Amino acid sequence: MLARLTGRIALITGVSRQAGIGFAIAQRMLAEGASVVVQSWAPHDAEEPWGPDAAGVQAVVEALGGESDRLRSIEADFADPGAPRRVVDFAVEQLGAVDVLVANHARSAPGSLPSVTAPDLDLAWAVNARAVVLLVQAYADRHDDSRRDGRVVLFTSGQHLGPMPSELPYAISKGAVHQMTWSLADALADRGITVNAINPGPVDTGWASDADREALRNAFPIGRWGTPADIAAVVSWLAGADSAWITGQVINAEGGFRR
Repeated sequence: MLARLTGRIALITGVSRQAGIGFAIAQRMLAEGASVVVQSWAPHDAEEPWGPDAAGVQAVVEALGGESDRLRSIEADFADPGAPRRVVDFAVEQLGAVDVLVANHARSAPGSLPSVTAPDLDLAWAVNARAVVLLVQAYADRHDDSRRDGRVVLFTSGQHLGPMPSELPYAISKGAVHQMTWSLADALADRGITVNAINPGPVDTGWASDADREALRNAFPIGRWGTPADIAAVVSWLAGADSAWITGQVINAEGGFRR
């Protein structure tokens, strides 16, 4: 793999499971020469059906090569409004700068209209949307504009392409990320920093049942689900110099998924 990101410093959130998109992004960016800070919050995974990484967060870091002068890690709960800035400050203190911010983290939040509660909505908003704004704010405050090609990559979902009535807190909060992308891009454009978002569609990160995989397999023209590596490739391109002319966009990187 070409070392096209040599010298770049990236902060990647949501890296708590080896099966996840965040892990694949970190793995690819390290392989391409970047230095990386990864954020995790395994207690959320422990609340979900897929569970945390069986070997723990430390094993996730070790699978990326272990802590070194090119890899640092931090655990932080983005439900805490002070966490985004602490994470960005940590990254700058550890590696000297942050060129690329990848806000990959997400809180899964089921809830239908009859069952959704105010705390459900507030927590999904805090983690999935508010934390993204605060991460971008902190990144902008700490970014060294003498380092060219500042990049922010956000993650939305498919809520703009089809209804998600059983996941209202999640869909609403991800819809906010979608809508903020253009405005954040405009706010940072004069500094040479681009802001884009990715909708990865259904990606097999271990959450789907065998029945889910089979039911949706034929909805992908290529005959398979998306993989974390598929999405990491898109993030890698957005993180590099070749994407300089793209900003304010939400990219549907879902392999032609037919809803």
